[in-house]
Amino acid sequence: MTKPISQTKTYSASNLPKEKFDKLDAYIDTIEDKEGSLIHVLHKAQDLFGFLPKEVQLHIARKTDIPAAKVFGVTSFYSYFTSNPVGKHKVSVCMGTACFVRSAEVIMDGLKEKLQVKSGETTQDNLFTLRDVRCVGACGLAPIVMIDDRVFGRVKVEDLDDIIALYRKEE
Repeated sequence: MTKPISQTKTYSASNLPKEKFDKLDAYIDTIEDKEGSLIHVLHKAQDLFGFLPKEVQLHIARKTDIPAAKVFGVTSFYSYFTSNPVGKHKVSVCMGTACFVRSAEVIMDGLKEKLQVKSGETTQDNLFTLRDVRCVGACGLAPIVMIDDRVFGRVKVEDLDDIIALYRKEE
């Protein structure tokens, strides 16, 4: 069973580029209602850094004068935000009802084995981040795997090597 994001270890990054902090600070400085704009600030930070390591979250807390616990709470509550680095390609397995009853769990297990990661983790080569999602809204194609914005429908375990190979070839 996968731990909730709030119980997973957060990534620490001590050598983040100062230029990105400067851009984030310039953005924050344009905002009047800093507490009311926390989600916008977090979006901007994630766009700049690619993820929200604890150093970035603490920086936001200090710069906006919002308690760090609130910043961490918002970051861990919304599934859009990630406190860990993500791969170049986001691999999502739909676990909605239609996909689940059509063996999405078997597909997820196959991807975990082939990519050598658990859900929420990134491959050693930083190429793929695997995650399970609730529903992608294409139930007629169940089970579904999405890589970035591309949908693969009616996926079988034997399809996984070919799907992964499409993205490995690009590298």
